[in-house]
Amino acid sequence: MLHLRLITPSDRTDDVVRLIEKTVGTTHLVVVPGAARNPAGDVVMCDVAREAGDELIGALRALDLDKTGSIAVENIDLSLSRRADKAEAEAPGEGADAVLWEHLAEATHEESTLSFTYVAFITLATMIAACGVVLDNAILIVGAMAVGPEFGPLAGICTAAVQRHPRLALRSLTALLVGFAVAMLVTVGFTYFMDGVGLFTKVRLAAERPNTNFIYRPDAFSFVVAVLAGIAGTLSLTSAKSGLLVGVAISVTTVPAAANAAVAFSYDEYRQAWGSTEQLLLNLLGIILAGTLTLLAQKLLWARQRERTAKAGGV
Repeated sequence: MLHLRLITPSDRTDDVVRLIEKTVGTTHLVVVPGAARNPAGDVVMCDVAREAGDELIGALRALDLDKTGSIAVENIDLSLSRRADKAEAEAPGEGADAVLWEHLAEATHEESTLSFTYVAFITLATMIAACGVVLDNAILIVGAMAVGPEFGPLAGICTAAVQRHPRLALRSLTALLVGFAVAMLVTVGFTYFMDGVGLFTKVRLAAERPNTNFIYRPDAFSFVVAVLAGIAGTLSLTSAKSGLLVGVAISVTTVPAAANAAVAFSYDEYRQAWGSTEQLLLNLLGIILAGTLTLLAQKLLWARQRERTAKAGGV
């Protein structure tokens, strides 16, 4: 269930209340006249089944409530109410499958913004991966994958493509490209430093490295894994199961590939550098393609679900 807290202009409150009452899957409607001070107006609260949330939020925005008042949405972790159970049962579809497009756009906006924290995380992840490729240490590679924040901009690109949001696409692409560029540049400097103190050597990089040589040897499986990870990551975002993103993060070698390319370039190992770059681009392409198609499929399925619900309600 979702909890909505609305601030409505007094002359629009009746319209908002009627909208909530006719939306299948809503309950616990509360109206507090004149309670809001900034902006001035009434406070309206209700609970809505997650699968009906996107439709209700879209209808509220159609009333310009996001401009004249306020729409705040919270997840309800526990609701002990027969009315809530009934609302969930009446709402079409399953809550775990529902997509809240406004929430997704907001989440990807935050995760895909180029900031000091984002650049710091992706740089640290790339440096950790650099240690992993030189030492042929799979544990460090996995750790670097988990630290890397690059799925945020990738999800932002997918969301922007489906929602036709060019500003979000540009913001996400900028964060992705600038983040990797800065991370790889710093990792080149880091490699020179580690070589200078005797911790990195060209011999180690050029060795067979059975645990990590897949990073600069892309093949068909690289793309397959990237596609599967893109689907899983997108579903974890849309279903609010963000904890699954950790598992997705450690399944795709984006950050390690960037790290291997940077270290290999430092040692003039251009074959490895090019192979790692191919691996990086292949994984990024696979994730973006799979994520976009997943969102398009979800959008189509929920549109059909709404059509069936509307026809059933009209019968």
